[in-house]
This record gives sequence, structure tokens and C-alpha cells, in this order.
Amino acid sequence: MTRLFTIIQLSILTIFFVPCHGQQPDRVLFERLVSSTKYFEGWHTQSTTPGHVGYGHKIQRGEQFPNALTRRQADSLLRSDLMQHYRLYTRYGKDAYLLTALSYQIGPAKLLGNYKYPKSTLLTRLERGDRNILSLYLRFCKWKGKTIPSIRRRRWVEYHLLFSP
Repeated sequence: MTRLFTIIQLSILTIFFVPCHGQQPDRVLFERLVSSTKYFEGWHTQSTTPGHVGYGHKIQRGEQFPNALTRRQADSLLRSDLMQHYRLYTRYGKDAYLLTALSYQIGPAKLLGNYKYPKSTLLTRLERGDRNILSLYLRFCKWKGKTIPSIRRRRWVEYHLLFSP
């Protein structure tokens, strides 16, 4: 695990920050979020992962991307996506980065709730002021009902990189 932390921390140092409109996020935490997302998402192309490009951007109706998306374009797209998710959780203060990381992968509906999903227990606990959320956060590691060890490791790393006591 220390090797993984070192890789992520080194990548943080090599990435530049793109200012975003609206409420400015904490630069260090946002860069950690970007770096960890890039690391865990990896590179997507429409031929290998239909419906996704770059660092996990889900192609929306009406969007078209060139066959050869550059790393710079993908970085910009990732930052834009993360900022959209971040804005959904700004009222959670310093927990917004952790919620953004989770929301980017599983979608905001599974956290915020909608007609199909109830509001997550994780958010309910944070709203009560209880920040003892590691066990709840680590529960978001399933794919088609089965626990996936690599997703659990991702959650563990995200929690330790983005959770501020």
C-alpha cells in the first residue's frame, strides 16, 4: 500500500491546477482527487469500454468525441466532471471530496437518492454530524452484488487520501 500512496503523491506533484468557476475547492484535496481518479480509472477508449472515454467520462446523449482523445483533453474532461460532482456535495464541507470520488464512480443517485434509490446511509450519518464513516464507505465495493477486492482497495485509498479529520 505504501507504494500505491507514493505513486499517487508523486503524480499529484506533476499535475497543474485548472481554476474552476463557482466555489473554489481546496487545491491540494482536489489534486488528490484528480490523481487518485486517474490512477484507479485508467484509460478508456470507446473500443475497449463502450460509453466511456478518457479517465472514465461517461458519454452523454449528444456528446461526440474524436477517436484519439488526448491526455490533456481527457484531463480537462475529468476535472470538469469532478467539479460537477463536487458541486453536488459542497454543503458537506471537507467531506465533499470523498463524496465526489464515490459519486464519480457509482453515480450521484446512489448517494443522494431518487425514485429508484433511497438516500444513502453514508449521507444520513454525515448530516447527523457523525463522521465515523469508514465502514460505510468501504461497503461501496460491489459490482453486480459481489464484493470486488480491487474496488475495496480503491475505497480504502480514497478514504485515506481525501478524508480530513
